[in-house]
Amino acid sequence: MHKHNEKAIVNITVLTISDTRTVENDESGKLIKSLLEEQNHIVHHYQIIKDEIELIDSTVRSLSEDDEVQVMILTGGTGFTRRDVTYEAISKLLDKEMQGFGELFRSLSYTEIGPKAMFSRAIAGSFNDKAIYVIPGSKNAVNLAMTKLILPTCQHFVEELNRQ
Repeated sequence: MHKHNEKAIVNITVLTISDTRTVENDESGKLIKSLLEEQNHIVHHYQIIKDEIELIDSTVRSLSEDDEVQVMILTGGTGFTRRDVTYEAISKLLDKEMQGFGELFRSLSYTEIGPKAMFSRAIAGSFNDKAIYVIPGSKNAVNLAMTKLILPTCQHFVEELNRQ
């Protein structure tokens, strides 16, 4: 088994994708930041952006140029409404997709919410040597993704992206 430095501190950007959330009512963004800080990770940047493909794309591209950013976590915009476009924006941007992330997220979600887990379009992968995780916007989904998938693996993902 490949060991990674579980104590490594990672610089992470948190993006909430929403037409309705504000800094005051972004419970999922607050939860992500809190869980990261509990593990001593650095929330390098936090922003709320609208559900618009071009805006998501340009924001992620711009942040990927920042040498301080190692990981981006996007929450929201993963469902099936007309305005949910985070998946479309990120899936076409990724250099490599981590198929297992979405599969595991939906499998774990299934044990909590049943077949409605199929409606999540969670995705992860890399772009410009940055780790990117896209998760639904509900607090339960955020808690599940962060505690079961993202926090246990983000250091390893960063190490893999930095290996020569």
